[in-house]
Amino acid sequence: MSEYRITNRVREMRFFAHEMTQQELAERVGVTRQTIMAIEKGKYSPSLEVAFKIAQVFNQPLDALFQYQCEIDR
Repeated sequence: MSEYRITNRVREMRFFAHEMTQQELAERVGVTRQTIMAIEKGKYSPSLEVAFKIAQVFNQPLDALFQYQCEIDR
């Protein structure tokens, strides 16, 4: 059986954006710092709206920040 997971480059993009803090990103997106932290660690998958807002902050397409990957059991 295959499992799917969402990976992201949010933390990497924050550092490319003049080392933006989690708090700064959270304020621009309209979520808490804890939400950004959970997204970065892969413990929380953002809603589509939040994912688009994060991509907009970095002026990147959604798939530049978030990837939907299939992990096949062997």
